Amino acid sequence: MSTPPPDNTNPVVAHDIDAGLRRRAALSSLLGTTIEYYDFILYGTMAAVVFGPLFFPGSNPALSTIASFGTLAAGYVARPLGGVIFGHFGDRLGRKSMLMITMVMMGASSALIGLLPTYHTIGAAAPVLLVLLRIVQGLAVGGEWGGAALMVVEHADAGSRGRWAGIMQLGTPFGFLLSTVAVAVVTQLPESDFTSWGWRVPFLLSAALLVLGLYVRRRVAESPVFAAAEEADLQRPTTPALEVLRRPRPVALAVIAGIAPFALTALTSSHIIAYATGIGYAVGDVMRCLLFVVAVSIVAIPLCATLSDRLGRRRVMMAGAVGAILFAFPLYALINTGSLLIMTAALMFAQLLQNAMYAPLTPLLSEMFPTRIRYSGVSIAYQSAALIGAGFTPMVAAALLAAFGGSSVPLSVIVAGTAAFALGALVLTAETNGRDLNPEPLPSIEVSPRPAPVREG
Repeated sequence: MSTPPPDNTNPVVAHDIDAGLRRRAALSSLLGTTIEYYDFILYGTMAAVVFGPLFFPGSNPALSTIASFGTLAAGYVARPLGGVIFGHFGDRLGRKSMLMITMVMMGASSALIGLLPTYHTIGAAAPVLLVLLRIVQGLAVGGEWGGAALMVVEHADAGSRGRWAGIMQLGTPFGFLLSTVAVAVVTQLPESDFTSWGWRVPFLLSAALLVLGLYVRRRVAESPVFAAAEEADLQRPTTPALEVLRRPRPVALAVIAGIAPFALTALTSSHIIAYATGIGYAVGDVMRCLLFVVAVSIVAIPLCATLSDRLGRRRVMMAGAVGAILFAFPLYALINTGSLLIMTAALMFAQLLQNAMYAPLTPLLSEMFPTRIRYSGVSIAYQSAALIGAGFTPMVAAALLAAFGGSSVPLSVIVAGTAAFALGALVLTAETNGRDLNPEPLPSIEVSPRPAPVREG
């Protein structure tokens, strides 16, 4: 006679959650990530378009661009630190409160960038302040993504986590779309107006978006999985980040698998502006091209995330990695034709491959770590992949272009190489689709001391 499976029921489980609460959690996370990535991606776009001469003036435009992309990297360097900080408190105090803090940090720092004097006004203090504000942005995004992802995934049932996570992940293309539209509008101004005040307007809009985001986010309930862990009174690790790193295999595989989509999107969203204008495309044409590119993500991200519920996270991501390897060299060959139509089609297909690698990442990471260290685990893995894959890629790409006389071959090598590493990591990663997220004790961890019970009488 077979032994019945253990009872893993919990006071709060996903299938008991009211559908309205689930939709509200998804909407809040979507809006929050849209605002966060609007601000974060806007900086990357402006770094390519205008920050070089305004904050890092010099006689060599290529060096100014490289320096400008260096500040872009500073934000990515701060992201893993933000993941550790907010992951620590998110695992110990809850997801919702951390998300309120990260949203305020991002909105305030972006608005201050819009008010920042340039190098010609205050000298070397201008780039220093710009870097500091970019670091604050990085800390905010580092804490935002993990909390937003868990608020959605931990509200969903096992069979639909990918679908609901796909809604949250639309915040990335929506934020990119908003920032691209904002830049496209202000770049229509006369050049003198754009460089003097027009570039500031999209940053100042962050203040209005912040008010809207805080209103929506306040109305969302805490993650039911975290609430169940609190009700079960499970012991919690004193340092969740250290507990994650004590078992390095899952986080290492997650980081390697996540590098490829970040590297590809860094090349086809931020760096492509500098590259394409450098070979003869007009800035306005490139920005309009990117609107078509981001439209692919609006369709492909929820599609690929939903497919991961049916086919598994690994299969969808591996298909995207193989496609990226095969398309790496044709991609830049098509861009180099000088045809705006051909470049747009090539970038749209590259974005589809990026989405296949990126969309299942949220449920994959969320299912790889137990409840008490999940915020820290997903944040460290995701933000480290973002740092390695996207943080330095535009700066490295600009330097390689200068070193190789403008040849696009090194850029294709970056795309193919990172995708090959991702494919290898995914081969070694176990499928996580459908894994139980209910809170469970962590074995052999350092725990916070609990006070002894008080006996009456």
